[in-house]
Amino acid sequence: MGGCVSIQLSCDKAQGVFEVVADKAHVPKVGEKDIQKTVGLDSMVEKAWSSIMDSENRILGLYGMGGVGKTTLLARINNKFAEVVNEFGVVIWAVVSKDLQIEGIQNQILARLRQDKEWKEETEEEKASSINNILRKKKFVLLLDDLWSEVDLDKIGVPSPKAVDNGSKIVFTTRSKEVCKDMKADDALKVDCLSWDEAWELFQNTVGEATLKRHEEIAELAREIAKKCCGLPLALNVIGRAMAYKEGVHEWRYVLEVLNLSSHKFKGIEEKILPILKFSYDGLKDQNVRSCFLYCCLFPEDYEIEKEELIEYWIGEGFINGKRDEDGSNNEGHDIIGTLVRAHLLMDVDRDAISGEKVKMHDVLREMALWIGKEEENLCVKSGAQLRRITNDIINWEVARRISLMSNQIEEISCSPECPNLSTLLLGNNELKFISGGFFWFMKALVVLDLSRNRGLCALPEEICSLSSLEYLNLSTTNIVSLPVGLKGLRKLISLDLERTDQLESIDGIGTSLPNLQVLKLIGSGVYIDAGLMKELQLLEHLKILTANVKDASILESIQKVERLANCIRGLNLRWISAEVVVLNTVALRGLQSLGIWSCEISEIKIEWESKEREELLCTSSQGFKHLSDVGIIGLDGPKDLTWLLFAQNLRELSVMFSKSIEEIINKEKVMRISNWHPHLAVPFGKLQVLKLDALIRLRSICSNTMVLPNLRKFVVYHCPKLPKAATEFPETVAAEITTD
Repeated sequence: MGGCVSIQLSCDKAQGVFEVVADKAHVPKVGEKDIQKTVGLDSMVEKAWSSIMDSENRILGLYGMGGVGKTTLLARINNKFAEVVNEFGVVIWAVVSKDLQIEGIQNQILARLRQDKEWKEETEEEKASSINNILRKKKFVLLLDDLWSEVDLDKIGVPSPKAVDNGSKIVFTTRSKEVCKDMKADDALKVDCLSWDEAWELFQNTVGEATLKRHEEIAELAREIAKKCCGLPLALNVIGRAMAYKEGVHEWRYVLEVLNLSSHKFKGIEEKILPILKFSYDGLKDQNVRSCFLYCCLFPEDYEIEKEELIEYWIGEGFINGKRDEDGSNNEGHDIIGTLVRAHLLMDVDRDAISGEKVKMHDVLREMALWIGKEEENLCVKSGAQLRRITNDIINWEVARRISLMSNQIEEISCSPECPNLSTLLLGNNELKFISGGFFWFMKALVVLDLSRNRGLCALPEEICSLSSLEYLNLSTTNIVSLPVGLKGLRKLISLDLERTDQLESIDGIGTSLPNLQVLKLIGSGVYIDAGLMKELQLLEHLKILTANVKDASILESIQKVERLANCIRGLNLRWISAEVVVLNTVALRGLQSLGIWSCEISEIKIEWESKEREELLCTSSQGFKHLSDVGIIGLDGPKDLTWLLFAQNLRELSVMFSKSIEEIINKEKVMRISNWHPHLAVPFGKLQVLKLDALIRLRSICSNTMVLPNLRKFVVYHCPKLPKAATEFPETVAAEITTD
């Protein structure tokens, strides 16, 4: 059989029967929300719906304290619009929150209104004009979640429903009744906490019948604990989830004692809820897990935190060990994230494609974490505070252990603070252009430094090399042109992120300067692996995770012959490669998760599964990229099909754009030949969730059987004129965007 399959890209054409026509937009008017079963909201939904449908009302405000269920109520209303979908042109959902700026709201609106992506490059004024021009012609519904203050609709570009007078509606949630007045709401409805009967029903459902029946006293104790939650759904859910695993009556008695001890000290419902929620925090298994949770409040409100990035922070801080699996992942970190999600202290963020890559905090839980962290861990969080400069009156540098200044407008830093205890400093997403050398002089305990997403930052002061304790450094999405000469001073550095630093072209000397490096991310930088850099990378004996750019087919082949190095690769971008053959070895690249092919001319792609070092054939179950979940192919010329994607059986997202040669994504005849040798590869795209096709002028089929796309959730087609007309209606479960060329 041999250990290589050659996908001949010049095979005979095969007429596919996966039929989709690019003749009209098929974008759902309402993007329905996933909602868990609710208790006590039905009457409020009907009351709000009645107000919305009142022809005299154009703007409705829903107000109430944090955690009372306003967002869930708004989601129920959003889904109810699906029942009257023909009455409205579009229903738009946008999260506002305390930190989000005008442009952030505009971006969410435009993502629903415009299928092209050109609006991303437009100015705030241009976006406002575009939104206004589109919405004036539609009967629209705008749902704004979590307003903290009045939002200037004119600046966003949203026309007043009263001015267009066509039945358009705006519904928003807020914690403040005053915001309802400021927004000139025609009606304002208060979302109250649950009644006792409703609260008890929700608590019972969350704890579970089996636990409540384990001892006759538990049910009575459960009633007392539920009363402590003051009818707040978030508290009932969080505490109920924690109590579901407590099977002994003594545990229940102890919990009630704890809650009785702390709650009486606080006045007002907000003050009572925080200690109630703190119980779930106190129930975490050890102090390191609690510190991991508190760390999450350093990020701005509603911020979606990358799991892998969060784990790198935790490793740097020493909350968890740095041990990594064969694929580079830290199992302990993922276990802690799972623990926090199951305890309802964090929420998984469900993305279009690969769900579970990110987590976020509910804003009330974030407030609780800030409340605890300020006292227990000396946290100083000024993220999203619209700061333009750093002053000593806003930060107690001598005491602070962790400081977050993320998402501000800080342009320069010239101070020289003394920070004997500072271990984490987050400065990402500012407007930094200059950092003085003295700023880093007195940060000897700093282990985590994030300077990412500062596009104006072109240079780093040499004094950054005095950070002798630094273990994590994130410089991604900056315009730095070189690394400091004294980089070797950072001997403890284990993670360096240089992704999307397109002005950086060299990291010479890294092999000897950073001997303990475990994570090196280069995708999107100006650094391409060549023979010299390969030698340096081989000096990094502890390297576990590498994302890399390659523009030479011979270099790619050389990398795969050094399996210790190739095994580290998690992300790989091939750019500007011109070659008859490109070889991808599934053994060498066993950890590959993301693959990009940009502006390449390749006639043939070969998939190999033999070990170059061991010269042994792996079992058939390993003959594929088991971790490869994201593939982007842009500007690839030469092949007529991409049947080699059969070897990516766990693919979640595929984008193919701007190719003049591709006629099929998967060729039926090639599938049959491959499946003769590898039956487990017979069905392509079994786990694919997102498929995007754009500017493929010869594309006439995707694959021969639509049934091989059971998990597809989003399908986007732009400018593919030869795709045949759909034979059947596209499933309602798939969000489709189809545009005629």
